[in-house]
Order: sequence, then structure tokens, then C-alpha cells
Amino acid sequence: MSDVKTVQRSFRISPRTLRLLDAAAAEGSESRNALVDRLLGEAVRTERHPLIRFHAGATGRRRPLVVGTRLYVHQVIATLRGHDGAIDAAAGYLDIDPRLVRAALAYYADHADEIDADAAEAEHVAADERARWERQRRALG
Repeated sequence: MSDVKTVQRSFRISPRTLRLLDAAAAEGSESRNALVDRLLGEAVRTERHPLIRFHAGATGRRRPLVVGTRLYVHQVIATLRGHDGAIDAAAGYLDIDPRLVRAALAYYADHADEIDADAAEAEHVAADERARWERQRRALG
């Protein structure tokens, strides 16, 4: 359960949307309220950042992804930093259009804390995987 305080609001939605929402909640593991909160939050962000979508990562947490790629925003930002902020150089390295690097940067500018947390989580997962691989290598002698 999230420690984020919620606010109750009343919205009118069509019966069709309600049926779709109920079906999606029944198929998934989220409550209807949690599903609405997630979908609405992602929709508002996508409206502002149309080249960003959301995808469940290896840990199940939904993270922002650059449209048409398999790149998470944190990966694009790390590459951009590695190229001293040079958008064209980062785009060339990633073999993507520079507008996609700009889109990731724009999203990062609005949600830096979230993206920094994604990067830290990815580093933690990578360190765990590396340690597991090293244990397996040692087990083989």
C-alpha cells in the first residue's frame, strides 16, 4: 500500500468506460480505485509527453518508456549524461531520432525524482544479478 495520501473526487464516466474498467480490474491484480489512479495518472502524463508510454519492468513497477524503442527514460538520460548533454551524440549512440532524446529529457525535467529512483532501482537490480552470476560461477569451480 502506498504511503501517498489520496483525495476523494467524484467523476461521471460512461457505462462503456465503467464496463471496460471493471473488466480490466477483474483481469488484473489492482483494485478498481488503484487502476483508475494509475491509468489517469499515466494518461495525464502521456497527454503532456506524447512520446512517452508506460511499461511494467522486471520488478513489475511501471516505468516511462520512449515510444518506438525499448528504452526507459532513465537509460536515455544516463546516455545523454555520458555524452555531456549532447543530444545528437546520445541519439546517434542509441540509434534513435534526436526528438526522442529531447522527449526523454522533457519528461525527465518534469519528473526527475521518479526517473532518478528508476535509475537507482535498475542499478540495484543489475548489482544483484551480477552477484548471483558470480556466485554461480564460483559454484562451478
